[in-house]
Amino acid sequence: MPRCTVRRVLGPVLDALFPRRCVGCGRGPWPLCTACAAEVVELAPPWCERCGAPAARATSRCPDCPPQPIALARSAFLFDGPVRAAVHRLKFSGWRAVAEALGEAMAIAWTRGGVDPDLRVDVVTWVPLSRRRAAERGFDQARALAVVAAARLDLPVAPLLRREGDPGPQARRGREERRAVMAGRFRARSEPPPRVLLVDDVLTTGATAASCADALVRAGGGRVLLLTAARALPGRAGAYTRGGLAPGSVVAPGSGSPVVDASRGRNDPRKATLGR
Repeated sequence: MPRCTVRRVLGPVLDALFPRRCVGCGRGPWPLCTACAAEVVELAPPWCERCGAPAARATSRCPDCPPQPIALARSAFLFDGPVRAAVHRLKFSGWRAVAEALGEAMAIAWTRGGVDPDLRVDVVTWVPLSRRRAAERGFDQARALAVVAAARLDLPVAPLLRREGDPGPQARRGREERRAVMAGRFRARSEPPPRVLLVDDVLTTGATAASCADALVRAGGGRVLLLTAARALPGRAGAYTRGGLAPGSVVAPGSGSPVVDASRGRNDPRKATLGR
């Protein structure tokens, strides 16, 4: 029986036996309980036009921009609070269903503001795990996110990269050290299309994504754009007022629930966000 058929048939049964829980606290209703939804920060303008980092006013680039050759980057949420917990549950606890919620949110974030010629791409790919890490986790979380986001964006998805070795965890490394250890860690499997959307779970310094983009460009790709579920901004997370999401929703388009307005330092109810 095809995998999609198995999932369609057994999904309701499994949900009844093992109910999905809040991706933030692990106790409330799926996908986010009311308390966790109120703590989520959705990233929205004004921001850095190149990397999507929140800013007091729109700017063409900023000190937090990922390295070249990443042409442009966007993230759905700030990597903090319930979103940090959700990503960790996906990566380290095997909560694969989290990819469905985050992948949908990523697609919405990518299309926020309507059709933008700068965001047009030919294919979606992802930052691949090493074979060892993929074996340990049983799946590749970036691939899971890419498949969901690509389906929502009606784009093809393809494995365009392979990883050469594994330098270990990046969390305790600084920007320059990350760039040094990630340089040359990826190879393109074949010549990529001209415009590639690269997917990963979290954007921190951009060293890993830039290494992937470099491999794609060297193989003949023209432009590499980056989409992640979350954006890590160390030391700045507390500066943003929680925008909040409507209870029980991560992926539905908004209709007036507040998002962070960095220029005002508070919620701006005039802007739409993910939510009800």
